[in-house]
Amino acid sequence: MSRERPFVARQARQAGLLNCHICGQLSQAPAGGGFLRCPRCRAPLHMRKPASLATTWALVIAAAILYIPANLLPMMSTASLLGSQEDTIMSGVIFLWQSGSWPLAAVVFFASVMVPLLKIFALVYLAAAAQRRSRHRLIQRTRLYRMVEFVGRWSMLDIYVITILVALVKFQGLATIQAGPAAVAFGAVVVLTMFAAMSFDPRLIWDPAADSAPSLPDPDSDHA
Repeated sequence: MSRERPFVARQARQAGLLNCHICGQLSQAPAGGGFLRCPRCRAPLHMRKPASLATTWALVIAAAILYIPANLLPMMSTASLLGSQEDTIMSGVIFLWQSGSWPLAAVVFFASVMVPLLKIFALVYLAAAAQRRSRHRLIQRTRLYRMVEFVGRWSMLDIYVITILVALVKFQGLATIQAGPAAVAFGAVVVLTMFAAMSFDPRLIWDPAADSAPSLPDPDSDHA
């Protein structure tokens, strides 16, 4: 008994529709393929974000390079009557762990070390799969992209902590705390990964599914 092929929905691109990436308005594409602006917010309309993969790759590679000094260079320099000390992200995590603040150490380690690294790996995976026009795990990759966008704003925990400490310690006048060079690199990593997620067009994930319609279901998807 032959297996019935599933129904494959048409994409907006196949129907000649353009989706505004600012306000979500659907507009009819011009017949001649000319330039078009959104009738609601006047933003430029594109079938796909221009140079999406090239921009994403450039930003992810830059973030991966800056991730190394962000973890190796001092994040914070402390000077007091007892002397001066420079701490990296990992040395701060170790100090919190040894002092008994295990939950805080786990939060700092996850937010400042694991989250930026996982974001870089996730963006590399998404960009590589879209560039190869892979049809595997389309739903899972879409969910991964949404997760990367959601957690991006929570990667600045170290910068927030240093800012609060600098204000408090300078107010007391007993010591001084200054942000180290790693703070600049770490902030750049967070900003670059956020821009990389914004430049990546998630519609590229689903473009291979419409290359030959109707098509067989994705063997690794939820409906396999």
